[in-house]
Amino acid sequence: MSDKDGKTPLGLGGAGRSGQVKQSFSHGRTKSVVVETKRKRVVVPKPGATQMTDAQKEKNPLTARMAGDPSKRPAGISDAEMERRLKALAAAKAREADDIARRAAEEKAREEERERRRAEIEAKAREEREREEALKAKAIAEANAIQDAADEARRKAEPRQERPKPSAGAAKPAAPDQAAIEAAAARAETKGVSTGVARKPDRAADRPDRDKAAKAKTDDNRRGGKLSLNQALNGEGGRQRSMAAMKRKQERTRQKAMGQSVRAEKQVREVRLPETIVVQELANRMAERAADVVKSLMKMGMMVTANQPIDADTAELVIEEFGHKVLRVSDSDVEQVIDSVDDRDEDMQSRPPIITIMGHVDHGKTSLLDAIRNANVVSGEAGGITQHIGAYQVTTESGAVLSFLDTPGHAAFTSMRARGAQVTDIVVLVVAADDAVMPQTVEAINHAKAANVPMIVAINKIDKPAADVNKVRTSLLQHEVVVEAMSGDVQDVEVSAKTGQGLDNLLEAIALQAEILELKANPNRAAQGAVIEAQLDVGRGPVATVLVQHGTLRRGDIFVVGEQWGKVRALINDKGERVEEAGPSVPVEVLGLNGTPEAGDVLNVVETEAQAREIAEFRITQAKDKRAAAGAATTLEQLMAKAKADVNVAELPVVVKADVQGSAEAIVQALEKVGNDEVRVRVLHYGVGAITESDIGLAEASNAPVIGFNVRANAPARNAANQKGVEIRYYSIIYDLVDDIKAAASGLLSAEVRENFIGYATIKEVFKVTGIGKVAGCLVTEGVARRSAGVRLLRDNVVIHEGTLKTLKRFKDEVKEVQSGQECGMAFENYDDVRPGDVIEIFEREEVERTL
Repeated sequence: MSDKDGKTPLGLGGAGRSGQVKQSFSHGRTKSVVVETKRKRVVVPKPGATQMTDAQKEKNPLTARMAGDPSKRPAGISDAEMERRLKALAAAKAREADDIARRAAEEKAREEERERRRAEIEAKAREEREREEALKAKAIAEANAIQDAADEARRKAEPRQERPKPSAGAAKPAAPDQAAIEAAAARAETKGVSTGVARKPDRAADRPDRDKAAKAKTDDNRRGGKLSLNQALNGEGGRQRSMAAMKRKQERTRQKAMGQSVRAEKQVREVRLPETIVVQELANRMAERAADVVKSLMKMGMMVTANQPIDADTAELVIEEFGHKVLRVSDSDVEQVIDSVDDRDEDMQSRPPIITIMGHVDHGKTSLLDAIRNANVVSGEAGGITQHIGAYQVTTESGAVLSFLDTPGHAAFTSMRARGAQVTDIVVLVVAADDAVMPQTVEAINHAKAANVPMIVAINKIDKPAADVNKVRTSLLQHEVVVEAMSGDVQDVEVSAKTGQGLDNLLEAIALQAEILELKANPNRAAQGAVIEAQLDVGRGPVATVLVQHGTLRRGDIFVVGEQWGKVRALINDKGERVEEAGPSVPVEVLGLNGTPEAGDVLNVVETEAQAREIAEFRITQAKDKRAAAGAATTLEQLMAKAKADVNVAELPVVVKADVQGSAEAIVQALEKVGNDEVRVRVLHYGVGAITESDIGLAEASNAPVIGFNVRANAPARNAANQKGVEIRYYSIIYDLVDDIKAAASGLLSAEVRENFIGYATIKEVFKVTGIGKVAGCLVTEGVARRSAGVRLLRDNVVIHEGTLKTLKRFKDEVKEVQSGQECGMAFENYDDVRPGDVIEIFEREEVERTL
């Protein structure tokens, strides 16, 4: 069978030429393949397509040449395509010509700039030469004046006598005039100028040579400008004296020649003195040597180094000793940019009152506010109690706007209630009619009195059968709160948050009290407010609940609050709506902080971000210095005493994360109170936001649990906690948190050991037994004697030994216990000094667990 098998090769026509190609494969296999080659198709243009007019030939001779000569045109190219290619070629050549022209223009401009700079440098050098020549002329004039003064003094000193005229051929003697001239020449040479200024006519001929020598000397000693690259490579332009040094040398020489003191007059400087300053910096500001300043401080009894800081008072003494003036400045001057202007009466406008609802836990504060707001806030609180400071605005039926602050009543939130009382105008004290005055009620009364704000007593839960309104009023008298029903000046209103009874009377009493106070504020100034609460929101970042007190806070304002600063990105009111501005007495949530501030910090609006950043950095530095100073104030004796006292103290370390700043502070304060002299709770770290991997790492290093209050751990933190065995506990009610930590801390207490006396025995006789030692023959007089119990040996009612029994025998048998009235043999462990008549006291130890 042939390779073709009777088949023709595949092709498009008969114009191709066939051939064979041999393919090689693995294992020596080959195969012949029939292929076909095709010739290139040549397109011949039509005879009439190459005709061009004379005008076209004159306009584009290249086109005419290629169009008229078909042999120079590529095959298969039409006239239109040829025309486009030729146009593109011409455009490219035009662009190339434009680029050449543009580069030539740029080169010309650069050359002109170089010429201009060269001219400026030459002009500057010319001015410098002229100035040097002027200085030389001035030095020459000064030398002439010195020479004239010397000649005049010499003429006055010489006696007036007839001098013989010298003969024509005689040589001129070296008169004193000659010595004086040479001295003047030396002085002039020292100044770097020529000495060709001699007054004698016979010395004038030597002037050009001396000028050249002096000029050469001056050029060697003076700095001729910046060191060029050629000079550096040639080894020229070494270290030379500056022009200022030459001027100082000339001035000293001139003063010495005129008999004046060379010592310059001391300059009195005005030294800016901050609160603390380093010794070296103080020396620099006074332009004195640091060694002199250190020496002055040592004379005052302070052994300091140049890099050691000193206080402002000590530095002021040093500055006055050196004869300078002191200008005391403070680092806190950066806070002067905060607008603290006094508002004028005509700018003041009425503002809503700020009412704080305070009282004991579970007395119905939030329920009362719900009834006023026609809302339901209680359902959102864990365990039905308030654990955050809430700020709300309520519009009454009469149109009056009231701003309410709802503060927690639990004892752990004392500091939060204190902050609430500081920004409030009116305090509404809620007291349950069935519970009367309680501890937190007393604290609320004290906060209100400390803040010096009026108080309105709301007696709640009057709908309960056990309600006793008069009991509440009477118990308030013990704390110097006299209500109007008891002929006092404090308004009291009976209300029921459940039924709504008395709410209108309460709002009327609040409006009356606000009208008496005549509350006003200036809305047309930079805003100032207080941070009621702060938290770290996962989606929104740091969020602060701010109650505006003065001015108007607008979106876009730059502010500083405590150690943080930011730009108002959004304002959200108590209904969750975005607003553009917030006036006085309006609570809003502020977004745009760079960190979470402390609850209670003051917010101030500034003009620029630079000012806000500078103030925040100053406050951070001040806080660090304060903490460092507090740590440095501890003496070595105090540290040793603390370390000695902490040896026997067990610690329970914890890491606390909460949802808001106020709750975190309250938890830390509550945990610090847990413990006694033997055990205490140590909060390693507390913060706001979700539990992170860094919290887990810190807890693992200290073997501490992580406490989450209304927050949860993210996924990486949970995985890390599972791997490292760190316990995470979640809480939503502060009662449970404190109780669990207290129980855990109680487990660290050493158990209390109690002794129970179970019997007494009297030694009748002492025997010596081989292998055992002395054995006391005893009679159990009271209780029972046990082998496992502890014993004490009493002699004349004095304890002389305490230990355990080695053996307890009845006759020849070892027994576990012996009852009262029976005889037995006892031997003590590692003790043989027993005598007849001694009394053995038998007792058992019992461990009792202790609680905090």
